[in-house]
Amino acid sequence: MLHSLQFVWNPSEGFDLGVFMIRFYSLTWVIAFILGWYITKKIFIRENEPIEKLDSLFIYTVVATMLGARLGHVLFYQSELFYQDPLSILLPIRTKPEFEFTGFSGLASHGAAIAIIITMIYFSKKIMLRPLLWVLDRIVIAVASGAVFIRLGNFFNSEIVGHETTSAFGVKFIQDFYDKRDAVMATKIAEPKEAYKAITNNPEFSQLVESVPFKHPAQLYEAIGYVFVFFILYFLYWKTEARHKQGYIFGMFLVLLWTIRFFVEFVKESQGGFETYPIFNALSTGQWLSIPFVLIGLYFVIKAKKTA
Repeated sequence: MLHSLQFVWNPSEGFDLGVFMIRFYSLTWVIAFILGWYITKKIFIRENEPIEKLDSLFIYTVVATMLGARLGHVLFYQSELFYQDPLSILLPIRTKPEFEFTGFSGLASHGAAIAIIITMIYFSKKIMLRPLLWVLDRIVIAVASGAVFIRLGNFFNSEIVGHETTSAFGVKFIQDFYDKRDAVMATKIAEPKEAYKAITNNPEFSQLVESVPFKHPAQLYEAIGYVFVFFILYFLYWKTEARHKQGYIFGMFLVLLWTIRFFVEFVKESQGGFETYPIFNALSTGQWLSIPFVLIGLYFVIKAKKTA
């Protein structure tokens, strides 16, 4: 018999060191990039490629990921920012309706994927001096591992949550249900961090917790799925001859990762975007954006040919 795994999720923002705070969300991004560097380093050693090129690849990938993810979010989900609050597009702030330091939030994986591919076109020709597909076949292994930690970061941030559920896997996302202002008003505690802590720790506010519905932890569903994507790609590269079939591992990455994204979208709350238009409301914005990646991936898997 399966026991319920339901729980209340109301984490702190991170490690408060007094002088500054190491936010869990930022930490997951750092872990993603560092792990990706080490994975790619092993690949470069195997391929007898200079580690100096890896350093360049790391910088290009970090910049492409962050810019692409942010611009992708704005283009696909929040295009009104171009005329309502343009400063918030690339800066960690918003100025409307009032000025607020938000950190770098609002990131779209579809935008990051497009930006990385475009960047690798330049990198492969000018720095790597290898075919584009050779480069993509190798970096997607690191990208898949990074995707796991990015979704864990979303979980820590209580963002990209799922629909309400009565299943055994439901989670009460306190910080999704109550924003900072709501938490302060409900508890009469001026500091949002302390207000959130009181909601879950102080019996006086138990009714506030009871009011929060259980929702699918969609971020964890994706993270678990991406773990399998990583191990499949890792196995294909290290234990088979797939690395000699240019485009095959890259194609498998596109098919596997975006298929997982497509199906997890069924339990996610709407993130907005063009799904709000009647012509597109049969699927979510994330699903519409995932379909082309899957089809392109299938093309590369089918067309991949073994090289010398």
